[in-house]
Amino acid sequence: MKSFLLAVLACLPSLALAQTSAASGDETHVPLTFTGGYETNPVDHGRPVILIASALKVPPEVFRETFTHVKPAGAGQQPEEAQVRKNKQALLAGLSPYGVTDERLNEVSNYYRYNRSQVEMWRTTPASGYATVSNGVVTGITITNPGSGYSSAPTVSVTGLPDVALTATLAFGTDFSKNGSIKEVKVGALPAPAAP
Repeated sequence: MKSFLLAVLACLPSLALAQTSAASGDETHVPLTFTGGYETNPVDHGRPVILIASALKVPPEVFRETFTHVKPAGAGQQPEEAQVRKNKQALLAGLSPYGVTDERLNEVSNYYRYNRSQVEMWRTTPASGYATVSNGVVTGITITNPGSGYSSAPTVSVTGLPDVALTATLAFGTDFSKNGSIKEVKVGALPAPAAP
């Protein structure tokens, strides 16, 4: 009996190895493609208000209303010093009740500053990840880098699997490196085509 048990135990590592090999042979990791995700609300005229407001820890509506009292310089122009001071006063008047300090306002403004007329983009980090695919079916999604700076949910796709619908959800917060990052990507089915 003892020798039989020893023989069985001796076979266990090779059995486990065979199962692992079979499982890894069935599964493949296919890179995800993230497209877009930098659209802004039309009322914001290209400003990433959702990112700025989140970094300042104020509701977007509050920042929008406060910004209506600001007079930005024209495209390609430098604002005059007096106007800069007035703009800063207007912003702090609306934002300081929410705990926004002059220092934090400067930090956030500088981080998300960009020149739209030069076709620039605010600071962003692209997301990356992969889908685990088994027999042509996506069994899991792994985000290897959640990215940052997304102002709207990007379109996510799996190479070679056009019928797989993926939906990204964003996370916002005061940490620049995580503000506008991918919180999760869910797998769903594409809607059925409309009847003719």
